[in-house]
Amino acid sequence: MAATSPALPDLIDEGAWLAHRYDEVADAVQFRLVPRQTQRDMTFLTDFEIGDAPLAVFSRADCLAEARKRNLPTPRLIFHSAYCCSTLLARALDIPGVSFGLKEPQILNDITGFQSRRGDPRQVAAAMDVALLLLARPLGRGETNVIKPSNLLNPFIPLVTAMRPDVRGLLLHAPLEDFLASVARKEIEGRSWVRELMWKLIQMGQAARFGFTDEEIYRHTDLQVAAVGWLAQHALFADAADKHKGFRTLDSGTLMARPAECLRALKEVFALDFDPELVAAGPAFRTHSKDRSEFSAEEREKERERGKSLHAREVGIVLEWSEQLAKHAGISMTLPSPLVS
Repeated sequence: MAATSPALPDLIDEGAWLAHRYDEVADAVQFRLVPRQTQRDMTFLTDFEIGDAPLAVFSRADCLAEARKRNLPTPRLIFHSAYCCSTLLARALDIPGVSFGLKEPQILNDITGFQSRRGDPRQVAAAMDVALLLLARPLGRGETNVIKPSNLLNPFIPLVTAMRPDVRGLLLHAPLEDFLASVARKEIEGRSWVRELMWKLIQMGQAARFGFTDEEIYRHTDLQVAAVGWLAQHALFADAADKHKGFRTLDSGTLMARPAECLRALKEVFALDFDPELVAAGPAFRTHSKDRSEFSAEEREKERERGKSLHAREVGIVLEWSEQLAKHAGISMTLPSPLVS
């Protein structure tokens, strides 16, 4: 789609120009013009969904210099370990005049990929710094962005907190049994995804604590691989919650059972002004996060239980194995700093 690229100062002031990709070779940021309603209709902020939206490219250094001239709020972050209603929560925090949820910005994946390819740590850190600044640019006056990265960003939590000591975040996960059942229920797509995730976690040094060789992990079943990946992320969350006072932890079961209570607590953690009861009754909690079909909490619970019952034997075996592995690796199954008691 052809469009005239604005001057950099004008672009920085217009949050609809999304910081979409990071080009490590050119050390440049690629922006795409993605208005609020368009973003609402997308599941994730990927190349596939954004398509040929208007493009603008500027050097990272120029973007950094220009963005630093603004008093941009530190974005709130929803870190998650997948299949835990994180997309739902990001959609729920689309509250005009208050906040907007950015769903898995691709630029953050570019930076994690650059690091996994052994990129210069100084350039990785510089790219992360500018990405966090640019993603903080609100779509509406006075709003605060809530970023839901992909879970590939989880190993970067220490870097994010070092760069933004005032960051406020939620560490969201599904209970392990639910997570395993979700992977199994999604069949080949879920099983292949957890293997891909595990390989990326290995590349980022997150599997070493378990003592498995790459061959041993390869020999594990799909759900065993899923469990190791879940535990690796759980360990990251536990460490982050223990060290950083701006983080709280939550599981998806509690979120779906007590949405208004969770949102009331999150309102305080994120320092946002909204009506928790109104948001809890809104469309995010009544429609499917992927296809927007009607999907109530009761239907979610039925789907969850159906997945458990269909794969009960496999899930049960792996769940027991996982608990022993967690003990061996010194990983608590209960996270500190819960959002609600």
